[in-house]
Amino acid sequence: MKMTVIGLGYIGLPTAILFAKYGHQVTGVDISPWVTTQLNAGLIHIEEPGLEQDLQGVLLTENFFASTVPASADVYIIAVPTPNKADQYQSCDTRYVEAAVNNILPHVKRGDTIIVESTIAPRTMTDVVQPVIEQQGFTVGEDIFLAHCPERVLPGNIMHELVHNPRIIGGITDACTEKAAAVYGTFVKGEMIKAQAGEAELSKLMENTYRDVNIALANELAKISERLGIDALRVIEMANKHPRVTLHQPGPGVGGHCLAVDPYFVIAAAPEESLLMQTARAINNSMPDFVVQQVRAFMAEREGNRVTLFGMTYKGNIDDVRESPAMEIKARLDDMAFDVRVFDPHVAELPLTGEEACDGSSLLVVLTDHDEFRNIPTKYTNKMRDMTIFDTKNIVQHVGAKVNYVNYGNLSQAKKIAVVPS
Repeated sequence: MKMTVIGLGYIGLPTAILFAKYGHQVTGVDISPWVTTQLNAGLIHIEEPGLEQDLQGVLLTENFFASTVPASADVYIIAVPTPNKADQYQSCDTRYVEAAVNNILPHVKRGDTIIVESTIAPRTMTDVVQPVIEQQGFTVGEDIFLAHCPERVLPGNIMHELVHNPRIIGGITDACTEKAAAVYGTFVKGEMIKAQAGEAELSKLMENTYRDVNIALANELAKISERLGIDALRVIEMANKHPRVTLHQPGPGVGGHCLAVDPYFVIAAAPEESLLMQTARAINNSMPDFVVQQVRAFMAEREGNRVTLFGMTYKGNIDDVRESPAMEIKARLDDMAFDVRVFDPHVAELPLTGEEACDGSSLLVVLTDHDEFRNIPTKYTNKMRDMTIFDTKNIVQHVGAKVNYVNYGNLSQAKKIAVVPS
């Protein structure tokens, strides 16, 4: 089967390589000549375990080729970004999806299957994508088979989860669903969930909205506990002993291309009915400011002006900084004229070592749950002016004996204690 995958980012690239690994002839398309050149040389531009090795394998079999222009195929998969618009409810910007559809139309023939993997607002397939295709004289469900098949994967484990996770197949018609299911059936071992396109669109959005809402509850609890002088982490631990309660963990905010974006697509589609989602978004969006205020409170009691931030990505063990609350926190601290130094071993553009970032610092703030941050070496903290760590992710397990360790459990009490001498 010949396939063209439009968009070679965190989802499109692994998808393209997997199809190629399972014997299909795949053209991967990206607008960046640098990206396509790197890929054809066997080098990936994102961090994902196992991906580069699989890329090199499919290059050897000549099942994969990266290009800046589409090629004729039997199946077209669209995996381009869908950012928020700058409108009242931050609705879904479908211009990249529409551009991708228009770019493949000169190659599309009767009998082809077009699949949109990009996360999209409800009714995008029927109200936006389908009309573009039918304007070319095709009848969807008869001439062209159109479906929305959203990904449901965890960065850092994508290659495994693309194969083993359940896959939602949302066709415009039943015939479209069957055609798309046959495409993914070549490698998906998880359950194939057959649905209508609108159901698939909204299901994907609600998966991420569910998590966003529950993280908001934990973040609100952290704020309440700080005000009342109660250990929020202990409260969560005890509450989760209930057989039907699973509270999430609080953090510095919510980032990434899913949780911080997708709920707005639902909100924009039904603003009067989505009050809980809007409140959750407001709470999670407020967390960077909450963290900054705690940093200001700590620094008010210390000599020096240097703050060290550990982690800039939106989650641990990846290199993705999209919508990362850590980036917002850094920008706000910069605006307040703090001397901010950053260490993130997963982001190549940040060259400082842990020791260099901690040198002369009065506060270390952990903003990402990288495995490297479970143990903060004394060679880092010994460089600090004041050895205090504020761990917003509750990831740190080992610190030196002289370090003043603070998280959402002891935050209110820690701010009342005199600075521990270094």
